[in-house]
Amino acid sequence: MFQELFYQTFYQNRILDYVISVAVFLVALLLVRVFKHIILRRLRVWAERTSTKIDDFMIHTFEKTLFPIFYFGSFYLAVRILVLPPALNKYIDVLGVVVLTFFGVRFLIALVIYVIEMYWARKEGGTVQAGNIRGIFPVIKVVMWGIGIAFLLDNLGFKISTVIAGLGIGGVAVALAAQAVLGDLFSYFAILFDRPFEIGDFIIIDDYMGTIEHVGLKTTRIRSLGGEQLVFSNTDLTNSRVRNYKRMDKRRVVFSLGVTYQTGLEDLKEIPSIIRGIIDNVNSTIFDRAHFASYGDFSLNFEVVYYVMSSDYNKYMDIQQKINIEIMEEFLKRGIEFAYPTQTVFLSKEGVAE
Repeated sequence: MFQELFYQTFYQNRILDYVISVAVFLVALLLVRVFKHIILRRLRVWAERTSTKIDDFMIHTFEKTLFPIFYFGSFYLAVRILVLPPALNKYIDVLGVVVLTFFGVRFLIALVIYVIEMYWARKEGGTVQAGNIRGIFPVIKVVMWGIGIAFLLDNLGFKISTVIAGLGIGGVAVALAAQAVLGDLFSYFAILFDRPFEIGDFIIIDDYMGTIEHVGLKTTRIRSLGGEQLVFSNTDLTNSRVRNYKRMDKRRVVFSLGVTYQTGLEDLKEIPSIIRGIIDNVNSTIFDRAHFASYGDFSLNFEVVYYVMSSDYNKYMDIQQKINIEIMEEFLKRGIEFAYPTQTVFLSKEGVAE
């Protein structure tokens, strides 16, 4: 009796075929659950004990993006045992391609982004400049989804060459209409890979100066010394002469001072050695030269050059202040006077006839 029941046919399939299909689905689903809750859990525990991060990433991404494909695969394998109408078969095939494309593209995007982050971290010596590379991720996603959609359309029977040709013509029109945006985008990639500056660097562009706060796809934002935010297009920055003070190993300092014409000859000869002794006794400095440079309208001018072995502007100003104070102290001890604008008028008294 049961044998006759199993061999009865409904919608071109025996009841036995339906039972086998359900059994295959349940067994496949059980295998996926066992793999997820037993094997994958053990792999996760093992990955946490290792020093590398790639195994943690692969397990997390595998669970997030590929398990939905396994679940759908269990359903797909089960229904393939049955004889279904051509239209329903087609819908299931289309659904399979859509699911495979959607989760496959998500997996590839996660993998590509992870590889870029790891490469950047190694290049930066273990620190990822997230603010620099975050802007490239939307571009990667757009490209990957574009490839995925092209793959999907091709498998659905569309003439992808015609679609691509149409997109190519439209792309040319869009490119012509958005030349400035595309120019800033390519300039962003130039900044990202050539790295003329990074977030936190202090730069000067023409009459503007400040610290880099953000590098975006189209603009770069700089915090000026006055506190306001300056916004530059990336093209402006790549076309400008940028002075990056953050990468300056040492700062060359040139300053002048003037003494009065009444200063004695011996004191004039001693001034360069006095200044040299002062600078040599200041930490983080290297003396270069000090010379009696010129005769001024009201002063005898000396030019001094030295180096501060740091790019920190505040440190430079502290050192210059210390040097100025010590020069003042030494000059006061020796009676050497600094010059300031003065005029001397000489009067002559001619004889007056009586």
